[in-house]
Amino acid sequence: MKKYIFIICIIFMQIQIILAQTVSGGVFENIDGKKLPLTGANIIQLNTQNGTISDESGHFKLKLIPNKPQYIIVSFISYQNDTVFINQDHADHLHITLQGLQSLDEVQINARQRGNVVSRTETLGIININEGELQKAACCNLSESFENSATVDVSYSDAVTGAKQIQLLGLAGIYTQFLTENIPNFRGLATPYGLGYVPGSWMESIQVAKGTSSVINGYESMAGQINIEYKKPDEGDKLFINAYGNKDGKVETNLNTRFELNDKWSTAVLLHAEYIGSRHDFNGDKFLDMPLISQVNVFNRWKYKGKNLRSQFGIKYLSEERLGGQIDFQKTMDRTDDNPYGIGVKTNRLEAFAKIGYIFKNRVNSSWGFQNQFIIHDQTSYFGLNNYDAKQYSFYSNLMIQSWLINSKHQFTSGISYNLDNYYEDLNDSIFNRHETISGAFVQYNYSKNRSFNLIAGLRLDYNNLYGLLFTPRLHAKYNINEHNIIRASGGRGYRSAIVIAENTSILASSRKFVFLEDLKIESSWNFGFSYTKYIDISARELVLTADFFHTQFQNQVIIDREQNSNTVYVYNLDGKSRSNSFQVEASYELLKNFQLSLAFRYNDVKTTINNNFMEKPMVNKYKGLISMSYQTPHRQWQIDLNTQFNGDQRLPNTDFNPEEYQLEKMSPAYFIMNAQITRFLDKWEIYLGAENLTNYRQENPIIASDDPFGEYFDSSIIWGPVSGIQVYAGFRFNIEHKN
Repeated sequence: MKKYIFIICIIFMQIQIILAQTVSGGVFENIDGKKLPLTGANIIQLNTQNGTISDESGHFKLKLIPNKPQYIIVSFISYQNDTVFINQDHADHLHITLQGLQSLDEVQINARQRGNVVSRTETLGIININEGELQKAACCNLSESFENSATVDVSYSDAVTGAKQIQLLGLAGIYTQFLTENIPNFRGLATPYGLGYVPGSWMESIQVAKGTSSVINGYESMAGQINIEYKKPDEGDKLFINAYGNKDGKVETNLNTRFELNDKWSTAVLLHAEYIGSRHDFNGDKFLDMPLISQVNVFNRWKYKGKNLRSQFGIKYLSEERLGGQIDFQKTMDRTDDNPYGIGVKTNRLEAFAKIGYIFKNRVNSSWGFQNQFIIHDQTSYFGLNNYDAKQYSFYSNLMIQSWLINSKHQFTSGISYNLDNYYEDLNDSIFNRHETISGAFVQYNYSKNRSFNLIAGLRLDYNNLYGLLFTPRLHAKYNINEHNIIRASGGRGYRSAIVIAENTSILASSRKFVFLEDLKIESSWNFGFSYTKYIDISARELVLTADFFHTQFQNQVIIDREQNSNTVYVYNLDGKSRSNSFQVEASYELLKNFQLSLAFRYNDVKTTINNNFMEKPMVNKYKGLISMSYQTPHRQWQIDLNTQFNGDQRLPNTDFNPEEYQLEKMSPAYFIMNAQITRFLDKWEIYLGAENLTNYRQENPIIASDDPFGEYFDSSIIWGPVSGIQVYAGFRFNIEHKN
């Protein structure tokens, strides 16, 4: 009998656990009709000590204790408490807006939200860059979104096409996985120019994670992951207009508008156009300092939000043309070595996506989701006498289910995915076609213990039709020593398939030719990282100190060897060692009211085996320092932003085989860059004036043998510093807020 009573008690306890609800939502304040997230709001279950706080986006999640009042109390200093009853219908997602205390009508308590923060609650050390941070600079596109970041470096790929590239952990951007709203994007043919495909005014936020990331998104995040969140159809301004112009003749306009058709359906239209039509040659090398560019970018997205069923879908189209080279070149000219040297790149890109999700009504914190994306990328281009035409057809699909085991402390996400990439490349009548399919399955386990310890363990198994079975394990952990000290650690494996020509089109703007010495294997590496964050309360403000270290070790890497002679790039698999060590420290503090100060320093140690020599990898800054300051006047009338970057020296590719006049130093010099912007806030307007590269620092003679562009020593791809001087710009933003 006792045995049966014991079994019944166990069953009863399990039923109680299952019936326990997890409530999630967001806490907001209302300022001038606009809802802004409240960070650090307290959410406590009535008559218990069971509680949590909202994160930097205002969001929270709380597991309710069974047999206790199913109410939560939401509180924040200077706001009225809000008590909310939780039933099954409310458990999905609450939207709570706190009201100011009536007794404090004569007092206003305002605080600026940091624009570049690491969440205290996320297991991964994700750096969230919000819209306010993006607007501290002109931020015309994604490539200009990291001016105040010590984590991500952005530089020109060459001196003639205007293409930009990033580095993370001292590794090229191809080792960082790009996502748009958690769907992989900007791979393959989009690599050289993809940073210019995302207008700044379209972005709601950017999330940057170092090291290997979640297995849910595939196996490609070897150095890190960057996720872009676009503006949503059901959130934000009803109408937004941005116009920009600079002294070199670049003009840009953006228009975003959204409509809520009813309580379930909403849509948004995002438009972007830019034009650079002025020819400039300030350094006198007879080459355009910046190419002529015209781009039109259109994005229409839809959202359906039912009680349990959610869906988003949209289509985006981009058309862009770039024209560069010698200042006298015209695209109507015959391309011969008797005419000026010219470069032309014409791109048409179509993206379509669809996401659908369902939240289970009878099992809290459980749902399934289905992501799909289709891309057509068509590019025709020429670089002097080189012709390069390419097409890419890609399809991505990811089906996943999320739920929990035993209780909400033990959650899991599992699913299957499929990826198709078809490439058709024609380089000077040499055909490089590639058909790659990847079928995969994954499972990820999340453990959370009262916000003090979090663990994410993930496994993937993929079959690649070119490289066979690929096994991807990853592990992330976070431990809160207390409210002021957080430790994070991560480790895992990553892979990627190299698309050599598309990822190195800057080589085409030189006299060099690609020589493939062997069949290329898939690139693979292990990455391990550790970070420590300390929060120190000083004068009622919080000083945030962060230090991290990441190590990447390659098992195989595709080597682009330009060290042996002036007219050949040898491509082969790694034969030896290749590794990256990156150490960074950062401090952020509101020094005075509304005056934010950030300091950062990073050291990179990156070496690889090139031509049987283990050496420093070329074109990687050893050091980077950053000072970022932002001041906003009371009542948000003016804002002044200033950042100064110190860029350390870097090893340059070997040019000893060139004639003496075309040889470079072994190392580039260290240099400073300074950017500033002042913004005036009016009722519905923001007017801004700024300048980039205030020190007017430029790389001298960025093009080797610019006087003989069809000769054997011509090379425009060794760029280690700015290619243009001071850049003054101005613009305005106009917005009409949505009224609830």
